[in-house]
This record gives sequence, C-alpha cells and structure tokens, in this order.
Amino acid sequence: LIDPTSGGVRLAGREIADISRRLLQPHRQKIQIVFQDPYRSLNPRVTVGGSIAEGPINYGVAHTDAMKRARELLELVGLPADAVSRYPHQFSGGQRQRIAIARALALDPDVLVADEAVSALDVSVQAQVLELLDEIQNRLGIAILFITHDLRVAAQICDEVVVMQHGRVVEQGPAAEVLTHPKEAYTKALLDAAPGRDWDFANFRPVSEGVGASA
Repeated sequence: LIDPTSGGVRLAGREIADISRRLLQPHRQKIQIVFQDPYRSLNPRVTVGGSIAEGPINYGVAHTDAMKRARELLELVGLPADAVSRYPHQFSGGQRQRIAIARALALDPDVLVADEAVSALDVSVQAQVLELLDEIQNRLGIAILFITHDLRVAAQICDEVVVMQHGRVVEQGPAAEVLTHPKEAYTKALLDAAPGRDWDFANFRPVSEGVGASA
C-alpha cells in the first residue's frame, strides 16, 4: 500500500518493492492481512459472504464459485456455512475475527499478516483465535507474519521472533532463544515489562500450569 523509501520486499525470492503497481497486482493476492480491530475491519453494510467473496470476485472468480468458497472458509474457521447471509453486527468479536481470517484466506495467500490480530479480544477468545491460526498454518502451510506487543502471544505462536525498536531490527532468532536468552537491552526490557511476570517463556506456558519461571 505504501512505496518503501529504502530496502526491499521479497515474496518467494522475488523482489516486489520496486515494480510498478500494474505488475504488483498479481502479487497482492499472495499477501493478505487480518487487522487488529474486528469491530471496524468488516463493512457493516455488506454480508459476511459478500466480504469474503469480494477479493476472489475482483480477481475474476465467478460470483457463484466465490460464494461457495466463502461457505467452505466459514466452516474452516469454525463458523456455520449459512453465516454467509448474515451481517457483522450479528457476531461477537471473536467470531468477527474468524470471519476476517476467512476473508484473508479467500485468495489463497502465501503470507498472512496478522497485525495485532488478538489484542482487541478477551484472553479466552485470544487463545481460541491463536489455536485457529496454528491449525490453519498446519493445514494450509501458509506463512504468518504475526505483529504483536505481547510477548506471551509471541511465545505461543511464533517459530522465529524479530524484535524492532524505532523501526529497526535489534534482535532476531528462534523464539525459544530470543525469549529465554535475550542479548539486547531492549529485548530484556520488553520481557521485564511482560504483564504479570508469570509466564514461563522457556516452555511457552503460564507459571500457573506448574512450571517454574525461567531466569
């Protein structure tokens, strides 16, 4: 959406940061996003089915086929297929985020960008959505770029962690290594500021499950 001022963006080894918008168009469908706020990311005047089918229709898929796919995707994310005819206000926040995930998957992307995708949800609902994302990744083999300020969430879902400060990468590596043996002062400060200080990052679970906190 925004032309980079420097650096590059590579998708499956192909540099796409410096190509024209016309040439970029085929690549757009391969990178889809789930936004932070499920209450504002869905058009309230469009049915759930219409929102999910919009992307494929824009890329030339017949309306009938796109709606059939929308029903399949709703079932994939744990919602009934007949939800296609309902509107966003008829669903809870967690259900709306499931709809947003289904919409993002409609174009069969290679990369799913989850931008603080659970921060607006209750903790119990967060766990359900994270479990869904993990299941989707295992079933579809999709890569997920998960953006979060909550290191407990990062510990649960991420294989690799990249820590950024002021727009620059300060530390990166396997999640277990970065979260249990941080090298940079900023990463250590983030871990020290983790809510409750009751998370065992070494085993990616709350201390309350019977595992002592890591040093």
